[in-house]
Amino acid sequence: MADLAPLDETITLDRLDRDPFPIYRRLRAEAPVIRVKAAGRTFLTKAADTKFVKDNPGLFSSDDPNTPMKRAFRAHTLMRKDGEAHQRERMAMAPAFSPKVITQDWIPAFEKIAEEYVSRLPRGEVVDLFPALAGPYAARTLAVLLGIEDASDEEMQRWSQHLIDGAGNFGWRDEPFERTDRANDEMDALFDRLQDVHRAKPNNSALSVMVNADDPIPQSQIYSNIKIAIGGGINEPRDALNTILFGLLTNPDQLDEVRGNDDWDKAFEEGVRWVAPISVSSRLVTEDTEIRGCAVPKGDTVMTIQASANRDEDLYERGEEFIVYRDKNPHQSFGNGPHFCQGTHVARRSVGRVMLPLLFDRFPNMSLPDPDAVIWRGFGFRGPVNLPVLLQ
Repeated sequence: MADLAPLDETITLDRLDRDPFPIYRRLRAEAPVIRVKAAGRTFLTKAADTKFVKDNPGLFSSDDPNTPMKRAFRAHTLMRKDGEAHQRERMAMAPAFSPKVITQDWIPAFEKIAEEYVSRLPRGEVVDLFPALAGPYAARTLAVLLGIEDASDEEMQRWSQHLIDGAGNFGWRDEPFERTDRANDEMDALFDRLQDVHRAKPNNSALSVMVNADDPIPQSQIYSNIKIAIGGGINEPRDALNTILFGLLTNPDQLDEVRGNDDWDKAFEEGVRWVAPISVSSRLVTEDTEIRGCAVPKGDTVMTIQASANRDEDLYERGEEFIVYRDKNPHQSFGNGPHFCQGTHVARRSVGRVMLPLLFDRFPNMSLPDPDAVIWRGFGFRGPVNLPVLLQ
């Protein structure tokens, strides 16, 4: 029998939150399979291993009882289900994410929202785009897609952050769960009120298609589906937008090429590779197995580190750098296997097709006066928490 993976007692959740990338670089080289005491999980930092786990849900189940997600969402969500149970809940929302609906309904709506929100920005001033644009834009576009336009941008962002903090509360502290409880109460009250609205006037939004389905899933799961979308559907496009802007503004030669070639899609893919907005995922090991010669016993929880896999030296030259024009970019930021992110195409379009070109068209000489002033945070979910740019 192989030995267990080595145990690391030096890595802290605080260090991972502040800057995990030097840690991941070391682990890829020295211990790509390692038990991290602070997280209570076995970290997998190489791309081949993270993909192997996601592609084999029978051996690595999403139903991890040790994750704080169930407590945070007060529900057993589709993110923690596999097989038919996962598929049924995922498909309940699928009509709202179909290519036809994205093209006909959401892109025109996103363009209108983007135009309105960009037009509010002052010219010739340094503005923090996190609160002034990226957060509100992600919140409003998601509220429209989900059919919960009655929620304000502030409410959407607050709920999302509280759910994220709760789902990532691996230290099981009380305060984050107290916040998620308040957020859950507020969301439940809103969804209760909106059900009748959507039954009276059906549309293509996620809440509407779920409550009007011929064979609807239970109300508790309808609500948890919407909450999962709020939890992951704001930070991903918000952090992707801010990360891409940072990458382009600190590499003006690449920005010039992207603008000249209209390669916003490529810039989007490189941004989410370079700093994965959703950086890690947990899976429960269902039977004794081995990874890279290390025993991984049944009942263990492995953590796939997409943020590390996306910089794996086996796949990328200069993976630590933002380089739009890479020969290949097989990043895992949207996952793979059955849990491939349902909102991928929406995020690509809302950020890459709508917001980025509009922003640089409106502010062609936009600049980042002090890149060192940008603060990055996050272990489970990562991005800049501020982005002070000069709009001109």
